Amino acid sequence: MKIRLCPEASPPSKVSVAGVVTFASSSLTCVRTSTGQLATRRATETMDEPDVNYDDYDFDTRSIFAGQRPDPTTGALMTPIYQTSTYVQRSPGEDFGYEYSRTHNPTRDALEGCLASLEGGEHGVAFGSGCAAMAMVMHLLESGDRVVSCDDLYGGSHRLFTGVMEDMGLDFEFVDMTDLDTLEAAIDDDTELLWLETPTNPLLKVYDVERICEIAHDAGVAVAVDNTFLSPYFQQPLDLGADLVVHSTTKFINGHSDVVGGAVITNHDEAAEQLKFLQNSVGAVPGPMDAWLVLRGIKTLPVRMRQHAENAQQVAEFLEGHEAVERVRFPGLESHPQYEIAQKQTSGPGGVITFYLEGGLEEAREMLETVRIFSLAESLGGVESLIEHPAIMTHASMPADMRRELGITDGLVRISVGIEDIDDLIGDLDRALP
Repeated sequence: MKIRLCPEASPPSKVSVAGVVTFASSSLTCVRTSTGQLATRRATETMDEPDVNYDDYDFDTRSIFAGQRPDPTTGALMTPIYQTSTYVQRSPGEDFGYEYSRTHNPTRDALEGCLASLEGGEHGVAFGSGCAAMAMVMHLLESGDRVVSCDDLYGGSHRLFTGVMEDMGLDFEFVDMTDLDTLEAAIDDDTELLWLETPTNPLLKVYDVERICEIAHDAGVAVAVDNTFLSPYFQQPLDLGADLVVHSTTKFINGHSDVVGGAVITNHDEAAEQLKFLQNSVGAVPGPMDAWLVLRGIKTLPVRMRQHAENAQQVAEFLEGHEAVERVRFPGLESHPQYEIAQKQTSGPGGVITFYLEGGLEEAREMLETVRIFSLAESLGGVESLIEHPAIMTHASMPADMRRELGITDGLVRISVGIEDIDDLIGDLDRALP
C-alpha cells in the first residue's frame, strides 16, 4: 500500500506503534505496549500482579481480558473511564505517557488493544464512527489512486466514496467480487486498494477473501475488509490475507445500540503509524465513555454472537418456508449462492438476514408497520432485533439505478436478529407477514 507519511511531522508524541515505550518518574511508571495495554506502577506501592499474555488464551477469554488489567493504583477490576482532556506533566515536555486525550487516552488504549487481539492483529486504532474509520483508511492513499470496491455495500460507504473521496482525487470502481475474473480485470496500474464487505450489506454476498487477497497481492494491491457483519468471533480476515480490517464498532462489537464507534486493525507497522498520526491530526476519536461502553460490550461478544447466529438460523429457515417470502439470503442456508465459501472461511453465519417479499413496497410497508418485537430502525447488531427497508432507509443515498441493478428492490427487507426468545421472534414475523 502507498502510505503517505508526512516527513515534516512527527507521529503522536512519545508513542511507538511497535514495541514498548516507558515513561518514568521517581513515583510513577507508565508502560504502553504495542497493543495499547497500559501498566502503571507506583514505585513505593505496587500490586503483585503477574504479567499475562492473553494472546495465548481462547477468544472467549481474550474478549474479557485482552488489552486490560486491574487498575494498579486501586485494584479496580474494570478499566476506569479516564474522563479527562489533559494530563499533568512533571516538567515541561516530561509527561507520564499521556499529554492530551485526542492523542491518547488510557481507556481508548485498552479498547484498541482488545480489538487488535480479537482480530489477530498487532495494532488497533479506534475512531469516533465506522465512517471515520473508513475515511482514515482512504487517507492512506494519494490523489490519483484508484480503489476497486465491491458493488454491494453499505449506503454510507458508497456516499463517502463517491460524495467525498472522489472530490479529493480518489477514483472508485464498483465490481461484483463473486466473479474473480471481473475483479482481476478491474485491477490496473493505478489501483492501490481493494475494499470489500463480506457478508455484504444488504444482499449478504460472501466473497472468497483468501483468493481475493492472492489476486490483489500478486498485483501489489492492498486489501481492506469491513468485518462488521460477522465480528472477529466468526471471521478473522487478517488470517485470510487481508491487510486492514475495518469495523463499525457500533454494531455487533458493542452490541447494545448505545454508542457509535469504529476501528481499524492491521499487522502493518507503517500503516498503523500513519493511522495513529491521522487519528491525532484529524481528531475523529471516540471519547473515553464511548471507548468504555464498547469495551464493556466486547466482554459478552462470544455469548451474544452464538445466540444471534442460533436465532438467525431458525428465523431464516422459517422465512424460507413462508409463502409470502419470495427468497431468503442468509449465509447459513444451503440455498445461499456462496454457502460453500462461507463454510470455508467463517465459523458461523452471523445474525443478519435479508429476504424478498412477494409483492412490493405496500406489502413491505404493511409488514414493517405491524411487527412489535422487531423494531423498525436503522443499524444492526444489538441484542434487540431490528428490521428495516434498505431502499428507503440505509441505502437511500445510493443512486436508484444502482439499487435496481444490484437487486435492492422495494420488496427487500433486512433484519438483524437479536437474542430474544426464538418463539417470540418467529411469532412476531408470522403475525406481520402478509
